Amino acid sequence: MVRVFAITVLLAVAAGAGWLSWVLLSPVTPPQSKVVLLHPGYSTRHIANELKAAGIIRNEEAFLLWHYVHHRGSLKAGEYLFEKDANTIDIHNRLVRGDVYVHTVVVPEGYNIFDIADAIQDAGLGSSADFLKVATSDTALIADLAPHAKSLEGYLFPSTYEFTRTQSMDEMAAAMVKQFRQVAREIGLTSDVEKTVTLASIIEKETGVADERPLVASVYYNRMEKRIPLQADPCVIYAEMLQGSYAGALHHADMAMNSAYNTYRHIGLPPGPIGSPGKTSLDAAMHPATTDYFYFVSNGNGHHRFAHTLEEHNRNVAAYRKAVMQR
Repeated sequence: MVRVFAITVLLAVAAGAGWLSWVLLSPVTPPQSKVVLLHPGYSTRHIANELKAAGIIRNEEAFLLWHYVHHRGSLKAGEYLFEKDANTIDIHNRLVRGDVYVHTVVVPEGYNIFDIADAIQDAGLGSSADFLKVATSDTALIADLAPHAKSLEGYLFPSTYEFTRTQSMDEMAAAMVKQFRQVAREIGLTSDVEKTVTLASIIEKETGVADERPLVASVYYNRMEKRIPLQADPCVIYAEMLQGSYAGALHHADMAMNSAYNTYRHIGLPPGPIGSPGKTSLDAAMHPATTDYFYFVSNGNGHHRFAHTLEEHNRNVAAYRKAVMQR
């Protein structure tokens, strides 16, 4: 009788071991591309339940047993993308490594907070409205740099970022500000930060040609010195964007709009940046060329013609219009 019982126990153990080996080592094919979002604070059992419900593992108890017997570190929260066959041990190892799925957000030079908010939303990281709430309120992030700033405009540095869905909008904005601070240190931007970033943001919008940026900067410095309005169209566009009235093009009547960002009506710089300047625009604002230029206009080929006098500028404008008409 004892022998029969022992054999029964051995058979049960062998069957259990075989079942456990099959559950742990047999690959599972995920249902198409499956995303599982594991939030910070989830217990190991909660994680196992989420994986089982998503069809990623065969059995949550086996997952828990493997975790507690082979405890190699905590399981990392994050968004995980499952596309290939994998067994339970492979899945467990991924969660220990924190091999999370990241969303790439590209912020080109010149993007403003509205553009960046749209990029965040397009990357699947949340709504643009939620990011704008942070961008227009969390000025504590830059209080030491720009104590008068009403938003993070200009300080969300253009770069390529990789974010996860477990990161908050505040954390994403903080990462962009951190990048700005790093670049500011590299180029020695330590004083007149608000003025420099504001001017650099206008320069960024005016020309995409790096070599021209010090020349554009000189035009604006010369105008400010003579108390001549900057007459920067990108500032008027930004004013309309703030009011929600920009329709994609400027008209003559727009130059009379009542806004502190309207540099046709108000002398000097606008109240703050109008976009995110890159490194070369910041450097140009810090180190403008020495010129007696007061005007510039596109030449129709991506560059600009610069002028000392209004007469010379008018000739350049006529040449630009002629070039456009001949296309």
